[in-house]
Amino acid sequence: MIRLLHTADWHLGAALHGWSREIEHRAALAQLVKIAHVQSVHGVIIAGDVFDSLNPSAEAQKLLYETLRDLRAACPNAAIVLIAGNHDPAARLEAPRALFDFIRVVSVGVISREQDDLNLRHHLIPLYDESGQQRASILALPYPRATDLPLGSLATQGSPLIEAVRVLYRDAIQTARRQIGAHPLILTGHLHIAGGVESEGAERRILIGGEHAAPSDIFPDDVAYVALGHLHRPQSVGRANIRYAGSLIPMSKTEIYYEHGVSLVEIDAAGASHIVHKPFVRRIDHLRLPISGALTVSQLEAELSRLCKDIHISAMELAPFLHLTLLIDGPATGVKAEVDAICEKFPVRLVSLNFERRTQAIEAPPAPQRLAECAPEALFRRAFVKTHGVEPNAEHLKCFDSLAQES
Repeated sequence: MIRLLHTADWHLGAALHGWSREIEHRAALAQLVKIAHVQSVHGVIIAGDVFDSLNPSAEAQKLLYETLRDLRAACPNAAIVLIAGNHDPAARLEAPRALFDFIRVVSVGVISREQDDLNLRHHLIPLYDESGQQRASILALPYPRATDLPLGSLATQGSPLIEAVRVLYRDAIQTARRQIGAHPLILTGHLHIAGGVESEGAERRILIGGEHAAPSDIFPDDVAYVALGHLHRPQSVGRANIRYAGSLIPMSKTEIYYEHGVSLVEIDAAGASHIVHKPFVRRIDHLRLPISGALTVSQLEAELSRLCKDIHISAMELAPFLHLTLLIDGPATGVKAEVDAICEKFPVRLVSLNFERRTQAIEAPPAPQRLAECAPEALFRRAFVKTHGVEPNAEHLKCFDSLAQES
């Protein structure tokens, strides 16, 4: 029996409305390391988007290296495999290879080939049990960039992009099978599989050519497990053993009700898998006010008083994040300052503020029109009213007319 810990989408270095997420990251990663140790895992897969940026800060890189060090100390004999996601600087993830080799961490940022075949020394990692017997293998493939895909050589009735991803995995698996035979095979990937639930505002549609989701049948039935990254909600897609571990922490307000954690996978000698989700205890809360609908500004202070009566913090860096939706009648001008003044009285950090207008509920939608039939000023007026709740004044129209004349 092989035990595997699957995690993804750390997004180290991320900020929320200017606030660092490092406290949350450190708390989640400490729990991850503890789970790996307690479960005596034989392998750890980090399925991409380790960083939040292609140019990660020194602090984000330090946190990665500290976590890899702690994982190695917690699991002295485990395989630790890291792949690049679309957010990651692929070449930079491979740059410390000499040091990673010393602590037996495999980092796969780019796809490496020998002639036309996948370079298995770069991509195929054995998994050993406590007795030192090889029981499975990890075929580590990172986020597929355009240069990795055989787009020019395909003749297909469907999407050439999706077919190229299919061929990439098919050929890689065939190459691996020639070496490992029928041993259980674990795949990695950082891409969107059709049917997976996206998080609004947090995940980019990452494949090229106008396509963004590949079907789950690009992964053959005989693979033991597919460890995916990119989608932030923990979920299986297509089959139970094709799985997103989800992100470490909420990356947007749409994710605050997700049960963030890691996937613990057990794989037997026949390649059958058993998966358990291990949730984290959240270090910093996210508060959504209200849970549904919208508040008026006049209701805000009383609601915050009720919400915060049991919150006690030693520093603002530990205060909950607040996601607020307000109901307003007119323009939003000046409302933000009023809201900030109210929130400053309470131990919360306002990180998102959305407005709903009463008029939106009673106005009939405009009849569909062709763009060519609409005067530019009419389009401007309509957009202004939708955004601000009032008609533009003479100064607004003058500025618009001036810009329209220049275009």
